[in-house]
Amino acid sequence: MIKTGMGSLVPRILRQQTAVAPSTVVSVKNYATEATFETKPFKLHNLKEGPPTTAKVTKEEAVNYYRQMQTIRRLETSAGNMYKEKLVRGFCHLYSGQEACAVGMKGAMRPQDNIISAYRVHGWTYLMGVSPRGVLSELAGKQGGCARGKGGSMHMYAPNFYGGNGIVGAQVPLGAGVALACKYKGNGGMCLALYGDGAANQGQIFEAYNMAHLWKLPCIFVCENNGYGMGTSAERGSCNVNYYQRGDVLPGIWVDGMDVIAVRLATEFAINHVLNVGPVVMEVYTYRYSGHSMSDPGTSYRTREEVQEVRQTRDPISSFKDKILAAGLVTADEVKAMDNEIKKEIDEATKQAKADAEIGLPELTTDVYSQNLDGDIRGCNPGSWLKHGTLKRAVNL
Repeated sequence: MIKTGMGSLVPRILRQQTAVAPSTVVSVKNYATEATFETKPFKLHNLKEGPPTTAKVTKEEAVNYYRQMQTIRRLETSAGNMYKEKLVRGFCHLYSGQEACAVGMKGAMRPQDNIISAYRVHGWTYLMGVSPRGVLSELAGKQGGCARGKGGSMHMYAPNFYGGNGIVGAQVPLGAGVALACKYKGNGGMCLALYGDGAANQGQIFEAYNMAHLWKLPCIFVCENNGYGMGTSAERGSCNVNYYQRGDVLPGIWVDGMDVIAVRLATEFAINHVLNVGPVVMEVYTYRYSGHSMSDPGTSYRTREEVQEVRQTRDPISSFKDKILAAGLVTADEVKAMDNEIKKEIDEATKQAKADAEIGLPELTTDVYSQNLDGDIRGCNPGSWLKHGTLKRAVNL
């Protein structure tokens, strides 16, 4: 047992994650083009059957998942360094340790599917089509950012990606609205509405559950349970930490969020369910290596030994690398080459973001409205007014 200074309140996530997941390679051969992996069993609520616990993974898929997770890890490391250099101002919430959650869900999504989340979304922004430079420039408030530097860490957007939202839990009813739009359009799409364990007690989340169930909306409510809501462990902040059960009549699925294949399998199952039956609550059980944000060292409520234990035994990237190496889907030289390519890409993106310029003052009041009906925009000083302008339509219109 690892001591955290919290007595019996050692987070349940650590106790479960110190054991090696039962991911077993079924077919193994050198230079394989496909392998079968076994995942940890899923936990179910109001479901007679759940996702399969084995999955075939092609070499192309394996390389793609590894590259995406490693890119997100490098991207977040760079973002953290830029924050320490005071090139990123305001808030900065890193996703390091949770890469398998986003990459696994993205691996199951189809072109017509959507995602909305909270503010820990640099990785999601990249997965949904924004370049690393676009993410880092946005963090630095530069014109090369995906929102021209006007959104920052909490407000990034891309096609089918409705943000990064700074108000805790508020993205969940918005996600139900996106799912309602899918139903209106009849495009066969669905929406992933992500929130953290710290937001799981928000009343608006349960209101969204209720409406989604009554209207049979194609919405997957995803609780990314990383063990802590800001500086409070899940067990101290919630009377029921089985978040996958908290949708009442809604079905629920618990998945090991440190296993990218398990997350993909659960998401594929959930997509099929929401399109044919109704909404689902999915808990992805994960861990964050950094504090809640860059202003939080993350050591006052947990020990460095706790974080190191998870890094050594359950890291989503290194564990997946070990699996695909053992399966013969990639070689050590191929992994090394990918790592070098990713490092070079992120280093170059960081350099470009630092050298990028800020937008001019006249652009600050562009695209405040998609259709401006109010005329000029009120300035900071009493009696000052600024002209509204339009550069382009919002990405999701």
